[in-house]
Amino acid sequence: MQSRRLAAWAALLLAGPAYAIDLDISSPSSIESAASTIAHGMMSYYSGNLTGGTPGLLPQPYYWWEAGAMFGSLIDYWYYTGDSTYNEVVSEALLFQTGSENDFMPPNQTKSEGNDDQAFWGMAAMSAAEVKFPNPPDDQPQWLALAQAVFNSQAARWDNTSCAGGLKWQIFTFNTGYNYKNSISNGAFFNMASRLGYYTQNQTYFEWADRMWDWVEGVGLMSTSYAVFDGTDDTLNCTQQNHIQWTYNAGVYLLGASVMWNQTNGTTQALWETRIRGIITASNVFFQNNVMYEVACEPQGNCDTDQQSFKAYLSRWMAASTKVAPFVSDLVKSYLQTSAQAAAKSCSGGSDGVTCGTKWTAQAWDSTYGVGQQMNALEVIQGLLIDQVSGPVSNTTGGISVGNPSAGTGGDTNPGAPTGQITTGDKAGAGILTAVILVALLGGAWYVDVDTEDFLD
Repeated sequence: MQSRRLAAWAALLLAGPAYAIDLDISSPSSIESAASTIAHGMMSYYSGNLTGGTPGLLPQPYYWWEAGAMFGSLIDYWYYTGDSTYNEVVSEALLFQTGSENDFMPPNQTKSEGNDDQAFWGMAAMSAAEVKFPNPPDDQPQWLALAQAVFNSQAARWDNTSCAGGLKWQIFTFNTGYNYKNSISNGAFFNMASRLGYYTQNQTYFEWADRMWDWVEGVGLMSTSYAVFDGTDDTLNCTQQNHIQWTYNAGVYLLGASVMWNQTNGTTQALWETRIRGIITASNVFFQNNVMYEVACEPQGNCDTDQQSFKAYLSRWMAASTKVAPFVSDLVKSYLQTSAQAAAKSCSGGSDGVTCGTKWTAQAWDSTYGVGQQMNALEVIQGLLIDQVSGPVSNTTGGISVGNPSAGTGGDTNPGAPTGQITTGDKAGAGILTAVILVALLGGAWYVDVDTEDFLD
């Protein structure tokens, strides 16, 4: 039934006329209207709030992590626009997927869950705490405590058995990618550590953030010019790196570094400013005439389902960085404004005439569609409202979310290796498949032009 419904939806999309979203980047009401239209299109893919649906899950081919990222974008949507249309759906989804230990390790995902997957749900909860998203009922886990549980569970996984530390991509040994230490898993941990430190003023979080940054630089996942690479194989003691660059890797470190700049002073703050400026300069690779694009896959037209959403996170975190490190605004404003205008032009497809595509550089719809495409456009457009909203709160500046510093410290319960073949729909993961990565590492080719979905079947 689900596949027939999606097929019918696809047919309508491909048959529709082009109208495009009318966006005036100087008008908050125009930006809000565009964001509303795009958010509505994004949520047309979600049926978890309908009878028979599972709260928090998107249909195939979308993995669990991307649903968490999507709800994070809707928290941003409320933050920027004040429109509470989706608030109940977001809260229901986040709370349903917390798992028995309230650490976003639900039984239906744990066997295939990676550190990056868990982190995207944790970062959504962190955003909810920072922007004072309506709190859950008192008898439910709270946003700050959920983010702390994810952080604590991952801190316990810090792996000194290889590469002098870092987090593995996968949590359990039986999952492909267990021997891969990737930038998004480690970057998301760094991102959460800095933000938890800001919110709670607990210095331990800042110490972890420093430790993670130093490890990422030391192992070579970040170059001396601040380019962030995909990951490294710990069976080789992380002596070789996969040099593919993704937008979301740059973004996740940018926001964390901006928070660290905000919370330091003197020579330490100057160091963080150098790092921030370096990341933004290195991010030039993701822009063509100031329009954001996924350089590793868009030119070849082979971005997979995960990668179709990556631009959303660079957009999200570029905008968010300006609230904690104000000098960032002048460095990213032209990128975000030009990209938003191009994204709006891409939202000109489908039966509704406002379905968003992948390639913003085309300045028109490119006949692609999906959750990722909608989320990309939503984040870059609604982020134009960043100057209209207040910055993140903390426990000392009006924060209302209740924390639990010991949440998530109970350790991982191994769910046991899957008894059957894992299907495409079972596999989670925001990173490129290890099978492809190892070809790149061992073969000496730093970019592999393949459709990674071929390795999932």
